[in-house]
Amino acid sequence: MNETIEILPLNTETKSHNFVDVGIEKRDISIAIISITTQRDKKMPKVNLDALIPREDFEATGTNSPSDLGDTLSIPEFTSEFIHRFFKKPDFQRETSQWDANQICDFLESFVNEDLIPSIILWRSKSGFYFVIDGAHRLGALRAWIFDDYGDGSISQKFYDGDISDDEKQIAEHTRKVVNKRIGIFSERAKDLGLRKLRVQWVQGGADKAETSFFKINQQGVELNKTEKILLKSRKKWNCIAARAIWKGGRGHKFWATFSAENQNEIQRIASEIHKILFTPPLKTPVKNLHLPIAGRVSASLPLIFDFINSVNKIPSDFGTTLTDDATGDETIRYLGEVRKIAWRINSVHASSLGLDSIVYFYNLEGQHKATSFRAVILWVVEMQSKNSFRDFIKVRAEFEELLLKYNDMIQDIGRKLRQSKSSYFEIRDFYNECIKYLSQGYKADEAMLEVIKNTKFNYLKVDLDSVRDTRADFSTEVKSSAYIREALATRVRCGICNARLHENAITVDHIQRKRDDGLGTLDNAQLTHPYCNSTIKQ
Repeated sequence: MNETIEILPLNTETKSHNFVDVGIEKRDISIAIISITTQRDKKMPKVNLDALIPREDFEATGTNSPSDLGDTLSIPEFTSEFIHRFFKKPDFQRETSQWDANQICDFLESFVNEDLIPSIILWRSKSGFYFVIDGAHRLGALRAWIFDDYGDGSISQKFYDGDISDDEKQIAEHTRKVVNKRIGIFSERAKDLGLRKLRVQWVQGGADKAETSFFKINQQGVELNKTEKILLKSRKKWNCIAARAIWKGGRGHKFWATFSAENQNEIQRIASEIHKILFTPPLKTPVKNLHLPIAGRVSASLPLIFDFINSVNKIPSDFGTTLTDDATGDETIRYLGEVRKIAWRINSVHASSLGLDSIVYFYNLEGQHKATSFRAVILWVVEMQSKNSFRDFIKVRAEFEELLLKYNDMIQDIGRKLRQSKSSYFEIRDFYNECIKYLSQGYKADEAMLEVIKNTKFNYLKVDLDSVRDTRADFSTEVKSSAYIREALATRVRCGICNARLHENAITVDHIQRKRDDGLGTLDNAQLTHPYCNSTIKQ
């Protein structure tokens, strides 16, 4: 196991660790463990601890007030309602979902053994709340152990109105088993913990100072990624509100809580509908069912959702200077509606739905989700909608999808060449259009591909007939998925109108002989179709 531990003095001059510069009161603690990273942890699922420390609107709290809490937090304070009532995460804090089961155990083990632990950094508002500027995962992990809530307990159930996904429940149960095995059950160990405490440091100054402190401190440890920074700093803008609403399906902390009750309910309703289109059913591996969610796993999807929203609504990357804050929720609702239209179009039972097959468009043949392809399809569908060219696509859809399956690696090659950058989404979209152009001219799939790669824009693409041989004796998850996908694709149910494969989330039953032509509702007059083929092509 490859493990790295970085220990830095609190008075270091390193910019990202200079706590004094961000207004944190210096105590008698001379050392802090900044980060512990293990290769073992990197692929483990993250645990949702977001409910354990609730959020509060930070900007509504005024200036800070002197603290009467002191410089430590003890076990009795953690087991009482004090923490849950008065400790809050500011609304610019990201979700407390960056740790996996092993990281939670590492922290709890350090706490139980009285090892050195970094201080919790707090700011007290004039209203009496204690805002957690740094340390939400430490506080959340300790409360999770105390209340046996790793994202599925009573606190989380109340926070999410009982709507907790099967994935989150499985992760929580796995975490519970790991913690109980390594650390033990809290109630059985409580008497041995004595006066265990967490140290506290305080940010001095107003709300602006506290927010600045957060962003400076969070350049260390599990650093904020680019999307997180944008969403947190622009949290009042409609596209950022919409992204968080869709990601959580309208559950959890309401970044839209200041809007009218009517607008709050509408945001939650639309966001929940979009979420279900993108992530139903949950992705499980190895793949044993072709009924796969078009957007992959929820846990890793926030940047993808944010790009989806901005692509559909043509929002520039510098929107921070062009978009105003949404004070009423009207803008959020309006643009969520536009996103829903495209989500309907891609895969739903709505009459406009193309019912794009997950495996064909959004996964490789090993069952791994392709976020780059998802983004490219968004651009492609938006363009077809603007040009009203869906009928041209439907005419060659069946053969186009066979081409995509046969030359599945081509899409990955485009992504690799352009390093998965935004330009790769546009190039994949253009690749689709080139393929459709030649198929529309009567070329078969192989012939169309030969014509496409003659184009100087795509002449770097090669038809690779060689495959890398896996020398392992046991089947990998990817091989298991590939074996299932290979067999299942051959028997996939097809649309009775365009002959392309059907996705389970987007099937309608159509009269072969129309009702207006005296067609009956009998079994021999029924066929399964895509919603769009039924409602538009058939008419």
